[in-house]
Amino acid sequence: MEIEIATIGGYEEVGRQMTAVRAGTDIVIFDMGLNLSKVLIHDNVQTEGMHSLDLIDMGAIPDDRVMADLEGDVQAIVPTHGHLDHIGAISKLAHRYDAPVVSTPFTSALVEEEFDDEEKFGDANELVTMDPGESMSIGDTGQVELEFVNVTHSIIGAINPVLHTPEGAVVYGLDKRMDHTPVLGDPIDMERFREIGREGEGVLCYIEDCTNANKQGRTPSESVAREHLKDVMYSLEDYDGGIVATTFSSHIARVSSLVEFAKDIGRQPVLLGRSMEKYSGAAERLGFIDFPDDLGMFGYRRSIDQSLERIMEDGKENFLPVVTGHQGEPRAMLTRMARGETNYTLDEGDKVIFSARVIPEPTNEGQRYQAEKLLGMQGARVYSDIHVSGHLCREGHYQMLDALQPQHVIPAHQNMSGFSGYVDLCQDEGYTLGRDLHVTSNGNLIQLVE
Repeated sequence: MEIEIATIGGYEEVGRQMTAVRAGTDIVIFDMGLNLSKVLIHDNVQTEGMHSLDLIDMGAIPDDRVMADLEGDVQAIVPTHGHLDHIGAISKLAHRYDAPVVSTPFTSALVEEEFDDEEKFGDANELVTMDPGESMSIGDTGQVELEFVNVTHSIIGAINPVLHTPEGAVVYGLDKRMDHTPVLGDPIDMERFREIGREGEGVLCYIEDCTNANKQGRTPSESVAREHLKDVMYSLEDYDGGIVATTFSSHIARVSSLVEFAKDIGRQPVLLGRSMEKYSGAAERLGFIDFPDDLGMFGYRRSIDQSLERIMEDGKENFLPVVTGHQGEPRAMLTRMARGETNYTLDEGDKVIFSARVIPEPTNEGQRYQAEKLLGMQGARVYSDIHVSGHLCREGHYQMLDALQPQHVIPAHQNMSGFSGYVDLCQDEGYTLGRDLHVTSNGNLIQLVE
């Protein structure tokens, strides 16, 4: 059976992930993501109203024209998790393919919201949910099977999909960390990865996220970040001024820790921002988290303004606003606070907790720098980088290669400099560039089996 890989997006940058695997005449697409920095660099751009071709020209979503060179039919579109760099283009591109979107329940809920926001193509693709540990047949031959393996990341419902073929398994390894003590959900299923490496023809190809491949050591567990955050929050228990926190809206484990620790130090947590309400609301609705009954969650400008007005009236020392804006996004809540555009007044000595690191991309780095400077100009004390990454560092990559023993490896989710650490690791493990280690770029086809 012919096996071919189309590296469509995410092979020259962090963002706009999209990969297609052809097994015979059956094609499965993994991810359809957005490169948010290509949008944020333009003022007041709203992707919902833009045509896909304009977004492709901007470099914001994958250029999927290479799909015309794959001889077969798309049988499934499989987003690995609900981050926008993996699902942000799905409402623009999925309707081109007569195939269901197959994902875990939480990811499916977020994909449905993407379709609802777009409106134009909302009913074009069936949404099919599948839990980690489950499998489904792909195509009509009975020779190709899709399996979801549970992984841990900075969002719930993340999986690594595995396409089982007669030539061996293709493992799509974006995005994960090796967390054996997660705050929410189950640990990474390393036992299943080791089994896949030993089964049948083994692993034909492993496509791997290289975000932290240049960093030595292993990525700590989310439980480590939780203890760090707890220490910071408890140290502020006697502070009688304002405390504001920000983190990834999609990081439900981190949001739940902030809510819990706010209660512990006698403050009422309030979640503010459209994406904060979107992700936390979906997680609570689907039963992944049980927030306190009195938790305020506000996503629209008027309700946010009313909430902040109430906080100032009742005394900001009694509240912990958890807001959007961890990357310094211009329209996010924290940036608006820093610019003095909200009802919440920052005073000398007030604390701002960044429970997130800057995504390593120039636009984000510049915006975050500006936001922190603006906060400092208002007298705020900034607590930075109370966080652990959602991506494997070097030793995690080594463990995955050891578990899977893939015949071929394709680095992804970075640019050329970002691939370097992973290429060095693979070469140390006996792989050779151009033979079984394929450093590629967007829009390329890799024929593994003819």
